[in-house]
Amino acid sequence: MQYSQLIKEGLWTNNQAFVALLGLCPLLAVSNTLINSLGLGLATTMTLVCSNVTVSVIRKAIPNEIRLPVFVLVIASIVTAIELMMNAYFFELYKVLGIFVPLIVTNCAIIGRAESFAFRNPPHKAFLDGLFMGLGFTLALVLLGSVREILGAGTLFSGAALMFGKSAESWTVFLFEDYSGLLLAVLPPGAFIGLGLLIALKNSLDIQRKAYRKEFKEQSVDKMN
Repeated sequence: MQYSQLIKEGLWTNNQAFVALLGLCPLLAVSNTLINSLGLGLATTMTLVCSNVTVSVIRKAIPNEIRLPVFVLVIASIVTAIELMMNAYFFELYKVLGIFVPLIVTNCAIIGRAESFAFRNPPHKAFLDGLFMGLGFTLALVLLGSVREILGAGTLFSGAALMFGKSAESWTVFLFEDYSGLLLAVLPPGAFIGLGLLIALKNSLDIQRKAYRKEFKEQSVDKMN
């Protein structure tokens, strides 16, 4: 698989949230603000990169019969290290994300990439796959979190200090004056509705792109004739 294809697969064509519909539990539960979404997305990306590379490096030493338990052990070890790091350096954000940081272990997208890609490819390709699959998942989280924060509170970058320190306390952008907020947007049903609308938007863009490419090819054939 070409590097450009790996990037395209991770960010758009096979986006784990919008296409594969994996990792929906943290996606829907944590994405009430942009900063919460970004924090969990980056933690998931780091897990994907580290687990993919580790599995790829040791793949020839893993008996096929026990590969899945080995994958789980690798992912659990990496998530534990990331959880301890967040507890040490991003404690307030860690408290907000709560149980969803250790639950990264159960994210089907991570074990899915280990099984379908990292176990069958060299480390440099496994690294790229993990990086862009993670960034694609983070993009989905951030988009959903931004939409929910705007509709729910009329703000963006609320709680930026949780990730970027006290200097980021002034980063909050107030988009509307005297906005009481849309309660549905910050509740679980709002997460489902928001995700559905984003998936519909992606599908619509894909259909338009295919139609444009088809029209372009037909015009090219007509010119040649």
